[in-house]
Amino acid sequence: MAELNEQQGHLQQILDQQRTLVNEINELQNQVASKREMALKLQGVREYLEQTGVTLPESEEAPAEEAPAAEETSPTEVVEGE
Repeated sequence: MAELNEQQGHLQQILDQQRTLVNEINELQNQVASKREMALKLQGVREYLEQTGVTLPESEEAPAEEAPAAEETSPTEVVEGE
């Protein structure tokens, strides 16, 4: 009988851990979705500014052009149209 209570306690611990992990995963997914939305908004603002002729000075423009190359290799790349 004591063995059954020990197993039940272990099962309860497992269920609690699983519930905690699922909650953490859901929170992380919400954070990812929020950051993806913000990245898309910022991309839209960038495109608008570039279309209206806003540019950076030559000295700052080169690093900005290198950044998208790094983003292209990122597994969390934001793809337009999704």
